[in-house]
Amino acid sequence: MTPLFKKLLGMNWFIVLNIIGIAVFGVYAIYNASALSDQTDLATKWRDQIRWLMLGLPFYFAASLIDYKWIRWACVPMYLAGIGGLISLFFFGTEINGNRAWIRIAGQTVQPSQFAIMSGILILAVIFGELPRLMPVFRRPWLRIIAAGMVAGVPAIMVIKEDLGSGLVWGPVFLSMMLVGSIPLRYMITLVLCVVSVVPLVYVFALKPYQQARINTTLYMLTNQMDKVNLQDEGWVPRHLQIAVATGGLEGKGPLSSKVPDQASIHNTFFPTNEAINDFIFGVISEEFGFRGSVLVLSGMLLLLLQCVFVAFCSRDQLGRLIVVGVVAMFFVHTFQNAGMSLVMLPVIGLPMPFISYGGTFVIVTLFLMGMVQSVWVHRNISAVKKKRSVNGPREDDDD
Repeated sequence: MTPLFKKLLGMNWFIVLNIIGIAVFGVYAIYNASALSDQTDLATKWRDQIRWLMLGLPFYFAASLIDYKWIRWACVPMYLAGIGGLISLFFFGTEINGNRAWIRIAGQTVQPSQFAIMSGILILAVIFGELPRLMPVFRRPWLRIIAAGMVAGVPAIMVIKEDLGSGLVWGPVFLSMMLVGSIPLRYMITLVLCVVSVVPLVYVFALKPYQQARINTTLYMLTNQMDKVNLQDEGWVPRHLQIAVATGGLEGKGPLSSKVPDQASIHNTFFPTNEAINDFIFGVISEEFGFRGSVLVLSGMLLLLLQCVFVAFCSRDQLGRLIVVGVVAMFFVHTFQNAGMSLVMLPVIGLPMPFISYGGTFVIVTLFLMGMVQSVWVHRNISAVKKKRSVNGPREDDDD
């Protein structure tokens, strides 16, 4: 039996089945969100989602079957490539819905911020997990925090300038990896307090007026101060998200709103036509499939994240553990924001839900990152096997 085939058999197939289940439901949700659209290109987005998933599968299996230790030397080139992609936005960026966060390559839109967060997770894992061993001076926690802060801060600031939602993902990812990266709790508490003290200044001086309006609108709606909400402007989408979720009830309006007269679904009339399939996909699921469908999706994501946490516990070293924690933090933030935004518990900040929302770049990045998680699982016992063989000598069937 070849080593590659052994790795393939040794994959965590529960994770694979979980991903397939969520992705299939995501394609069906995208079909429900766009099939009745008058725009021909939008009505076929569910087919494009299948193509993106098929394109991402080679990245998933390649990342799964190759030992994740390769990121020790590849993380820096990947990080620099991610920075290069963000810089290219200033020259070749395409503006969509007010955000200049995409580049057109061969007729397809690519979002460099997704590659940046992917490479950021890998390089932060190396800084917190491998750097103290490679360079003893970085055994001091404050030096690792400074190095990691500089590495994460540059792309985060560049992303926030154009896409606030994608930029905010860096914060929870950074804190989660600090928590697992052997950083004393007192450093984390100090860092969090510093960030909290700066938040009012960021709100007043850094956020654009429409971003401030979105935050204010959410607060007013949560506190039932509807007289302060402009329902014809920044309150339009949150209000109709509320209506869509509320009218879905327990069972929902059925696929393609088949249970209501004239298929009168809220998302087909009042949602932004090109965002119902990604940023507002949870609102569509709540309306079409009701509370049961919403719980099903969130339960699937919870099961996937719990399995990833289990993989982190089984990791052979700190590097693998940090990779998994970074991926879990990223997926959790995306899921929490997408669902919370649709429930009008969080401001309307566009973040897609992993494997559910439509997206080319995001689908490939999420599959690659889940492949890295799978690699941590597949290679979890390699160190122990090598140590045993070094003591007992090579086995007779090592060359099989």
